[in-house]
Amino acid sequence: MIHEVDSALRRVIVEDALAGSGVEVAFDAPTKDWASRRNAPTVNAFLYDIREDLRRRSRGLVNEYREDKTVAARRLPPRYIKLSYLLTAWTQRPEDEHRLLSVMLAGFLKHESLPARTLTGSLQEIGLPVPMTVALPPPEDRAFADVWTALGGELKPSLDIVVSAPIDSGRVFPAGPPATGGVGLAMDGDEPVRHNVTPGDGDEHEVAMTRRPR
Repeated sequence: MIHEVDSALRRVIVEDALAGSGVEVAFDAPTKDWASRRNAPTVNAFLYDIREDLRRRSRGLVNEYREDKTVAARRLPPRYIKLSYLLTAWTQRPEDEHRLLSVMLAGFLKHESLPARTLTGSLQEIGLPVPMTVALPPPEDRAFADVWTALGGELKPSLDIVVSAPIDSGRVFPAGPPATGGVGLAMDGDEPVRHNVTPGDGDEHEVAMTRRPR
């Protein structure tokens, strides 16, 4: 799933922001060693944090149906994982970097989620939107300065891109066959009476229940 988000982000950067300008796109860690080897304008999208988006967690189970519309299995709903990217521009002059960042910001602000045309693999198969935010304040437990410190570099202007990607948990619970027998009912000590289930006119079944007195 992560590599599919990488691919979708690359397409948004290249097609919607850079518009075929020829600027390179990289996903490497922007360390001092990496920066020293840059000899062409580059946009770097560094994945620096992965965690579950608890606000989007759903409860319950999702039914899977057979061709005859009976329930074949039940599965847990997809979980959403937040992928946080540090988007930076690398050129010879700060003015050019700021211009690139401005173009990036305008390109990403066009979308509330990753465009459907950019989705591939499991993201496309699951058929759910992939929400995305840009340039929001970081959580209280995380600061961009800490990221740069960990990379061993100096603080640099950047955009924070956060993608909440759905992923199948893979937990499936098989369902038993549909009921075909009768129904028994006992009330106030009455002797239970068993009744047959007969098909009705629609997909549902009609159940007739009577009460046998003591």
